[in-house]
Amino acid sequence: MEQENLFQYVQSMIISSTHRPKYMSISSVKVADLLGIPCTEVENGLKSLVAEGRLKTTKLEQPPHTEVYMLH
Repeated sequence: MEQENLFQYVQSMIISSTHRPKYMSISSVKVADLLGIPCTEVENGLKSLVAEGRLKTTKLEQPPHTEVYMLH
């Protein structure tokens, strides 16, 4: 999947999740299922977007310790 398409999809997910978009836990498995692509492709795409600085990520300190993605 093209990086720009993945970014636009993730961006719209974050923005639609709240009135004032701050962050969102994104399941790469769910995104892959919705888009019909392999999960590894989504995971690699998210890592690339973080490396490019278009997304920021952090891990929750309390259970369930999920990764949270934020718009940069």
